[in-house]
Amino acid sequence: MSGQARLALCAWAATLMASCALLPLVDPATWFLQAAFLLGIQSLVGAATRRVPLARPLTVAAQTAVTLMLLTLVFARQQGFLGLFPGPEAFQRFADLLQQGTDDVGRYAIPAPLSDGIKLMLIGGALVIGLAVDTLAVTFRSAAPAGLPLLALYSVAAGLSDGSGDWAWFLIAAAGYLMLLLTEGRERLSQWGRVFGGAPRMPGGESGPVAPVRTGRRIGAVALGVALVVPLLPLPAIEGGLLGSARTGVGAGTGGGGTISAVNPLVSLRDSLNVDENRQVLSLKTNSDNLSDLYLRIVSLDDFDGTTWKPSKRHIVAVPDEFPTPTGLGPDIKRAEITTRISAADWYGQDWLPMPYPPSGVKIKGNWRYEPVGMTLVGDHGQNTRGQTYEVKSLSVQPTAQQLAAAPQAAGSLRSEYTKVPKSLPEVVARTARQVTEDAQNDYEKAVKLQDYFTITGGFQYDTEVEVGNGPDAIARFLKDKQGFCVHFSFAMAAMARTLGIPARVAVGFAPGTPQSDGSVSVGLKDAHAWPELYFEGVGWTRFEPTPNRGTTPSYTQPESPGSSVPDLPQATRSAGAAPSAAPSASTSCAAQDRKLAACAGALPLDPEQKDDSGTPWYQTLGWTLLGLAVVIVPLLPMLWRLRRRSVRLASAQHAASGAGQAPPGRGDPAGRQYTDGLHMTVLPGEVPSRQATEAAVGHVLAVWRELTDTAWDYGIPPDDALTPRKAAARIVRLGQLDEPTSASVHRVAGAVEQVLFAPQPRAEAGLAEDVRRMRVALRSRVSRTTRLRAVVAPRSAIRAVWELNDRWTAVRAAWAARWAEMVRRPSGQQSG
Repeated sequence: MSGQARLALCAWAATLMASCALLPLVDPATWFLQAAFLLGIQSLVGAATRRVPLARPLTVAAQTAVTLMLLTLVFARQQGFLGLFPGPEAFQRFADLLQQGTDDVGRYAIPAPLSDGIKLMLIGGALVIGLAVDTLAVTFRSAAPAGLPLLALYSVAAGLSDGSGDWAWFLIAAAGYLMLLLTEGRERLSQWGRVFGGAPRMPGGESGPVAPVRTGRRIGAVALGVALVVPLLPLPAIEGGLLGSARTGVGAGTGGGGTISAVNPLVSLRDSLNVDENRQVLSLKTNSDNLSDLYLRIVSLDDFDGTTWKPSKRHIVAVPDEFPTPTGLGPDIKRAEITTRISAADWYGQDWLPMPYPPSGVKIKGNWRYEPVGMTLVGDHGQNTRGQTYEVKSLSVQPTAQQLAAAPQAAGSLRSEYTKVPKSLPEVVARTARQVTEDAQNDYEKAVKLQDYFTITGGFQYDTEVEVGNGPDAIARFLKDKQGFCVHFSFAMAAMARTLGIPARVAVGFAPGTPQSDGSVSVGLKDAHAWPELYFEGVGWTRFEPTPNRGTTPSYTQPESPGSSVPDLPQATRSAGAAPSAAPSASTSCAAQDRKLAACAGALPLDPEQKDDSGTPWYQTLGWTLLGLAVVIVPLLPMLWRLRRRSVRLASAQHAASGAGQAPPGRGDPAGRQYTDGLHMTVLPGEVPSRQATEAAVGHVLAVWRELTDTAWDYGIPPDDALTPRKAAARIVRLGQLDEPTSASVHRVAGAVEQVLFAPQPRAEAGLAEDVRRMRVALRSRVSRTTRLRAVVAPRSAIRAVWELNDRWTAVRAAWAARWAEMVRRPSGQQSG
């Protein structure tokens, strides 16, 4: 293996070792093997272009082009031309995936699921860093600056973690960088000449410049082994959120304690609003007689910073056998315990467990933890709901309007925590809340008036195309525009309730699903929902429904009338792509005929990369990758072969000298020994050239002559092997219409050929390679643009590659035939019969 190849191998391994720091951030880590394969292709392309050789900028351009084609093949095959070449649609696909990945990074806690967006960010980032490292360390032979992109890659992973285990990943990345530096140093040292390591330890042992070769091979082997083995080792896991707060404590210890925090889980709501297919997320069976109130709650958002709502950082404990009584629920409130058995789809990966609220107990397998304040369950160590079946016991709390109206003021600590609003909240929010509830006598009446304001009297329209909004003016803008979906309505009502001194938070989960003929209830994507929960002392956290035409309006907020004792069951809703309502809702009952839209989709957090299948098999990706490379490389093989052959034939004097094992030219030798560099041979007086020097001179001159005739062939002058070198040169000069200096160069090469073939003491002349280059420039200036292009892209002389392969195949067949004849030949003296 050449020194440059060893350096490229170490650059590949160093990039992978630095990429190991990203492994704990996502689950599963299958992206790493795919990244290693694609990085290997990228490195091979670089090695091939450097071997041709191409100019350094062209080498980088070739690697960049192949990198884009690989990313197109893996992530944008349907948008790319022929599934391989990126175009505007493919780049738009990349942009969409990167945006999706950014949202997923903010949505999931560590380890995040491997969505398409996150996968592109990981693999694409590794390829970009790998290209930078390969360019600096191998193409430009400067390994020291290559540490900067490696440090950037490690820093991204370290910045997203909470710091645990960073030292281990840093050591791995540093080891890869140090091996890269050592390999580059050895390669530079070996170019100075022989490494004097002393005499061989054993008779007949190796001598010469073998130390760098041995060391380089060992370094390459160690780097390759470490890069492939380290990801499999049980190194410390990095816990925490992908952005912002870390999920520290989840999965730590025995599960008896810790804390949990999460970034805003509503990031995915609007992205999933207009799905065309209402895929089933959950299937449940329950013994409840009132399916219209069977909301499945995932998590509560109680931290309001004026911009958005998000979960607070909470203490978590092991899941208790029986849950405590919900906060604030008094003994005089009517309740009934119901049992619900829930099955999650195998594609639905949710870190939080959907359950009816308030739960009193749950039976589920896996690693789950309990958060007492929100009475929610959260997965630990990558645990999620995918394919889970579990049983939840919950309370169906049935307060009356009179009980809610008579509720006393909440305790001071709870009231203080859940009525906080930031100073940045626009005054119009509190002012509107006071105006809407000016005639209310208590907190319950204020809550009902707020709900009616959004669903009936306020003139609001449900529209799934409205942006979620951000910044302190988002709620004020919603109150002005009066268009939005469940996020806007729930956020606005909860914020307005807090300004009125009513403890409030936002719940996220699923509205009641659709009953099926077998007695089960199907909960689909379009049932995902957000709603406010307001606190009433003696009743606890109580659901309200301000979103028009979504979910069901609680019975305790409706005026009592005959015939209203049996609530309507939720009906299947229409596509979220329908047009929004042009008028305010006329009723809060949310009957089937009033449902103008089905939306608020996007269960939280969804696993968007999951499809009905398990993804593209690795062997199919490998096959398409190899096919794509073949489509690109095969047409370029004649050009690459021709460039390589020209480079070998016109090799520099220094390479020829080092390859022949001779001392450097230009120095005298008292012993009168001759030196040769393959271009010029000097023989001291009275000396006869050695056989090795003679063969080197003859071989080089003939190679230069072959290059001259092939170059003429490429530009339209086919060779005539029946002619002598002198006549062949005259023919090239005549047909090529060469000027006098160029003609002299061609005849000088022909004369050198005759000299080494027929002279008693062959000798080579200097400058023959330059003569060939001069002829190529002259021929190129005299032919058409089409001929020049063909001479580069599809050179005629490349047919020699086919001839050489045929000759080698013939030689191999002859050798095997001779060996077979030798094997079956009867030994001498053996008698037959």
